[in-house]
Amino acid sequence: MNKQDWKILLVDDEREFITTLAERLDLRGIATRVVFDGESALSAVAEEEPQVMILDVLMPGIKGLEVLERVKRTNPNVQVLLLTGHGSTRDGIEGMRLGAFDYMMKPLNIDTLIEKMESAIDYAEKAAKLGQ
Repeated sequence: MNKQDWKILLVDDEREFITTLAERLDLRGIATRVVFDGESALSAVAEEEPQVMILDVLMPGIKGLEVLERVKRTNPNVQVLLLTGHGSTRDGIEGMRLGAFDYMMKPLNIDTLIEKMESAIDYAEKAAKLGQ
């Protein structure tokens, strides 16, 4: 699948960080949708299911792990890459148990993120073919 056709949802309450990330991905031909909280993330998934959701763990309101759990319940094909900061691998591991595809620590390496997004999309496409 061509990167221009990817459906990516970015979710983080750190507006400057996530807006900059969206701009950097756009420069690489990857369009994204950006939301700033868990409630908006759930609404965005309900409106148009993304292939990959990049999801911050620590947000005010609905926390990232709860968003992950709810999305996987209603939209199990969405592949979730968790973002954890503050050296918290525990949240990343818990996220994997809840169905996250992978997790990454902030600050992000953009090339590594793109590779993980591509792997997540490949995984979802193979899973969809097996489920047919």
